[in-house]
Amino acid sequence: MGKIRVLIADDHAVVREGTRRMLEQEGDMEVVGEAVDGEEAIKLAEETRPDVAIVDISMPKLDGIEATRQIKARCPSVTVLILSAYDDDQFVFSLLEAGAAGYLLKSVRSRELIDAVRAVYAGESVLHPSVARKVLNRFVAGGGKEPSARTPDVLSDREKEILRFATHGLSNADIAKELSLSIRTVQGHLGHIFNKLQVSSRTEAVVRALKEGWVTLEDIP
Repeated sequence: MGKIRVLIADDHAVVREGTRRMLEQEGDMEVVGEAVDGEEAIKLAEETRPDVAIVDISMPKLDGIEATRQIKARCPSVTVLILSAYDDDQFVFSLLEAGAAGYLLKSVRSRELIDAVRAVYAGESVLHPSVARKVLNRFVAGGGKEPSARTPDVLSDREKEILRFATHGLSNADIAKELSLSIRTVQGHLGHIFNKLQVSSRTEAVVRALKEGWVTLEDIP
């Protein structure tokens, strides 16, 4: 398998350099570009087509929210992982709705960031615990909205089941164990879910399910 191609977008040189050194010590990763502002992040995403873009929120010219929105619009296959000093509600929800697949705080350890890059590349959800709580509180407070009529008819029963497990926060391996399936089969079902819901990550699928009322408080641990 080829290496995971990563783009780093942060206006602080020391953060970019430190992140690059850390990632390139991993045998399965390579940094294909570094952007110092939002506009350059979009430009490099189009030029290099990375697998994962690690994006900061506070950047000159265009902030991380708009950069994420435009990267996802122009390069839907690029997975965006937010690495930020902030977990304010306005940033969290705007970035997830813009299409970010993960949201970590800069206080995480280097190993957590490395694991997160691999996880979002594999289509798994990565949310810092404080961010995950905000998301659940926002979308399921008061029991959520009435289920959409369009819903899940587009999803098979097995796909709905896997989406509920994903909302629970289970990894692909855990879902496979619960359902006595192979990890590859779970990945295949998630791929079909992403295509049907027109999203590109587990996080986007879960946020969509919560917003539409397809999952309820009973589905949340």
